[in-house]
Amino acid sequence: MASVVTRTQLDNGLTVILKEMHHAPVITFMVWYRVGSRNEIPGRTGVSHWVEHMMFKGTPDFPGDLLDRMISREGGHWNAFTWLDYTAYYETMPADRIDIALRLEADRMLHTEMPLDEVESERTVILQERAMYANEPRFLLDEELTAAAFRVHPYHHEVIGDTADLQSMTRDDLYGHYRRHYVPNNAIAVAVGDFDTAAMLARVAELFGPAAPGEPAAPIHRAEPPQLGERRVVVGGPGDTAYLTFAYRAPAADHADYAALTLLNAALAGGSSLGMFAGGGSNRSSRLYKALVTTELAAGVYGSLIPTIDPFLYTINAVVRAGRSLPEVEAALEAELARLAAEPITQAELDKARKRARAQFIMAGESISGQAQLLGAAEATTGDYHWFETVLERLSQVTTEDVERVRATYLNKRNRTVGWYEPDGRRAGEPGAAGRAGRMRPARSG
Repeated sequence: MASVVTRTQLDNGLTVILKEMHHAPVITFMVWYRVGSRNEIPGRTGVSHWVEHMMFKGTPDFPGDLLDRMISREGGHWNAFTWLDYTAYYETMPADRIDIALRLEADRMLHTEMPLDEVESERTVILQERAMYANEPRFLLDEELTAAAFRVHPYHHEVIGDTADLQSMTRDDLYGHYRRHYVPNNAIAVAVGDFDTAAMLARVAELFGPAAPGEPAAPIHRAEPPQLGERRVVVGGPGDTAYLTFAYRAPAADHADYAALTLLNAALAGGSSLGMFAGGGSNRSSRLYKALVTTELAAGVYGSLIPTIDPFLYTINAVVRAGRSLPEVEAALEAELARLAAEPITQAELDKARKRARAQFIMAGESISGQAQLLGAAEATTGDYHWFETVLERLSQVTTEDVERVRATYLNKRNRTVGWYEPDGRRAGEPGAAGRAGRMRPARSG
């Protein structure tokens, strides 16, 4: 991400981040709202995701039944996603047609109407989506595990929300959430691609500048208290495959330990941990792959550390191989974690992990849309887009001593929740096979 990024703020509080990239006549435009499931209260869980759906119903000037055609006939692509800390909307368009996206986003920031009949229609869609997740073993386990790990902080509930809330929320609940949070001083506009910065900034200011700022969002004060001991959940459901997860309480993205924990994960499990948009890659050289997959105990193993505003979770996940058992795989994982304490990550392992994380990060930012996502996610999560611009420098400064320190700090039994998924052999949809949906990746509107 070497080329110049311009960040400014309009008088109404809208943050604008612009980056010129002229290797293709394409522009990605995104609007990020600093609102996600962490901003929801009991009784209104899932409201952020539901509002995202309603934003696709259109406005008087941009009717919903015309929106798809307006974008697709110009060769563009658009979508949205809701996550723990934010909701984002994006369009990728030919450079000479990007004004459609700017006008659309400026209009629906102010004029989304949410007719009652559309709200009720979308209630059915979202409840069906919720039921679909109830047949996914990974989601079933993740939901129960996260609810056990977080008893106070709103990270404990799912992005899609609880069924009871989805059944009871009203149109006024949705519209009130929209009006409180969809204001310029709670938003970030990001454009990356083939444009002139001065001209793009002038157009963004012209279209978004008239929007009045809203009241500052209420801060989240419900910090999760320290965990005093290991927690365990066991979930049963459809399928033939068992899953195991160790979830450790982990620091927020802007914490000084985040870079070292990223590289610990890369060495131990093979993941880059640089964000949900970062690319994956082979983890065959990682310690856990050799201990669990090569020995044919697990069909797969991976680690996950997602950048978040508040402290969240570092998870180690294993897919139990057919013919093996959850106790066998857990014992092997415990043994490997004990070996990690006795034989800390070496300089050679750290160098390889750093190289892997660097490659995955660079791959994630190769495209125009990838860079827009990385810039927006960093600004929305940490309040500073430089978080991603400087991540490689921070990784280069991590030492083996740092890696061992974060292992001792975070990877201990008192700090974790263990989850088992025990399959009962039934196919999804069979009687008794439904459960509750689990934590999702960003929920995308269809």
